[in-house]
Amino acid sequence: MSFTNSSNLSTPSNAVVSLASPTAGRGQRHDLVVLDMAGTTVADGGLVEQAFATAAERLGEDPSTMIDYVRATMGESKISVFRHLFGGDENRAQQANQAFESAYGELVSAGRIAALPGAAEAIGTLTEQGRTVVLTTGFARVTQDAILDALGWRDLVALTLCPGDAGGRGRPYPDMVLAAFLRTGAVDDVRRIVVAGDTSYDMLSGVRAGAGIVAGVLTGAHGEDALTDHGATRVLPSVAELPALLAEYEG
Repeated sequence: MSFTNSSNLSTPSNAVVSLASPTAGRGQRHDLVVLDMAGTTVADGGLVEQAFATAAERLGEDPSTMIDYVRATMGESKISVFRHLFGGDENRAQQANQAFESAYGELVSAGRIAALPGAAEAIGTLTEQGRTVVLTTGFARVTQDAILDALGWRDLVALTLCPGDAGGRGRPYPDMVLAAFLRTGAVDDVRRIVVAGDTSYDMLSGVRAGAGIVAGVLTGAHGEDALTDHGATRVLPSVAELPALLAEYEG
């Protein structure tokens, strides 16, 4: 089955987020699974930071003045990050975003991208179980497509979404999760959605969308404390453990 692809919200790092009850969602099917890409299903290996550094240098900026904010906002739409870094200067932000996407694309073309161990297999298992899997990213569509092509993942999932496909707002807004809910029609209740990602912004987007399971994974940018502080109902070593988690919840 296939579907057609089609201002910055910040949260303090010490934000308190209400966690779902440990028994929330148990016993019911979770048939829509929304997965982040870089750091969750795709090995990052520092490529995002490298591309940011390259983009800054190409614009004559000092990357060292930006890197802390870049790390803190991993998972957010990249254009939103640049809007913040350049004080709302839209023209400068767009130039920086284009430079970033170009730099990241060059790294992908150079073979610097790889699937995380067990990610494709986990997606395959979830699909075989009758679930709809959607891949989301904070990158622009051109970069997302380059990653999918490099991995041979064009036909791996039902739908892929970037911020532009959901009205332009990326994480921590819930828009991409809700777009997956609306476009696929895979479930009749947002509580039957699973969101998994490696950043605090992934967790926030899942919580704000009302997802029944918001799973953090430890293969990317943020650690267990950051993930749980921002709403993770469970933290896993990797996305490879997700099918087992769903079996536990639904059992």
